[in-house]
Amino acid sequence: MRFRLLALLALALVTGPASAQSERQLFNQDRLAELLYAHRSDLEDIPEVTFRYYTLSDSIGNSILARHGLYEMVGDGDARAGREKLGMTTFLNGVFLETLDTGDTIVIPDHFDLDPRAYSPFPRVYEGARDFDKLFVIDKTTQAWAGYENGRLARWGLVSTGAEGTETPSGRFNFNWKELHRVSTLSPPGESWDMRWVFNFHDRRGIHIHQYYALPTSGAASHGCVRLMTADAKWIYDWADGWTTTTGEAEDAMGSRGGRVIEQGTTVLVLGEAPNGTPERFRDVDGRPELVRVELPEDPYSVRPGTDQQVRFDRLRKQQATSTP
Repeated sequence: MRFRLLALLALALVTGPASAQSERQLFNQDRLAELLYAHRSDLEDIPEVTFRYYTLSDSIGNSILARHGLYEMVGDGDARAGREKLGMTTFLNGVFLETLDTGDTIVIPDHFDLDPRAYSPFPRVYEGARDFDKLFVIDKTTQAWAGYENGRLARWGLVSTGAEGTETPSGRFNFNWKELHRVSTLSPPGESWDMRWVFNFHDRRGIHIHQYYALPTSGAASHGCVRLMTADAKWIYDWADGWTTTTGEAEDAMGSRGGRVIEQGTTVLVLGEAPNGTPERFRDVDGRPELVRVELPEDPYSVRPGTDQQVRFDRLRKQQATSTP
C-alpha cells in the first residue's frame, strides 16, 4: 500500500511563471488563503482535533472515482463541499488532491471547517510568553511558524527555511527593518529574485522572512531566509513591530541601519533542526496518526541570543532588574 501522510488545504492549481522552476503545478495562493482563513473563533471555543487514516478504495480501480468517494464521504454526500473541506487536509504536506490514487492512505481530521489554530502543531497557549505583547516563533523541525499575543496563539502557518549549507540561524532575534519589495543580493547575473513583504531579523547576515511564489511545503530549501505563503507574509508584515533607531548616526558595531538601536522589535525565536527532506508532521501512535507537537522553551530569554543586538539588550535588562528597588 502506498502511504502518504497529509495534514491540513490546497485546491486550485495554477501554472507558474515561464522559468525552469515553474513547469510544476503551483497552489493558487489567493484561493488557498480564502479557504484557509474562512473560519475564525475565540481561542477557548476551538475544539480539540484528532486524526485518522483514510485509504482511497482500490476495489474501484479508478482513481477519479476513488477521489470522488473521498469527497462525498467528507462532504456528507456533497462531493464539491467535501473537496473544499479537504483543503486543510492537504495543506501541510502540499500533496495535490488530483495526484491521489487508489490505494493511497491519507490523514484526515475528525472535524473540518474550524479555525486553522485547531490544527496547529504549536500550543494554543504559551505560558512563557505571557509577558510578551507579541512573540514570533519559527520551528525548523516542523517547518512552521506561530505568532503569539501575550502567550495566546494568534496565527500559524508553514515556512521553508534554509537548506543544508545555507541554514537559517537558530537562536533568539528581533524583527528589525522591513520593505515591501526587495531584490535578493543572491540573484544570478541577469535575473531578479524578487522578495515581497520582507521583514529582517538578522541585519548583519541579511536574513529575512518574505513571500514566496511557491508554497513552503517541501521542507528546508532556501538560501537562509524564511519563505512564507503570500497571505502569511502580508499578515506578519502588518502585525510585527520593527526596531526603533536613532537617526543621523553612523552604523554602530551591530550593523544597524540608520543609527543605533534604542528599542527592539518583536522577539523572534528560531528553534529546532531542519529536516532532510519533507518534515514529519504526523507520527503513528498505536495505529493512529498523531500530530507532531512543537515544544517551546519555558522562558523565551533562555534561547541563545542570535546577534550582538540581543546580547546588548540582555545586559541592559539585567542591569535594570538589579537596580530596581
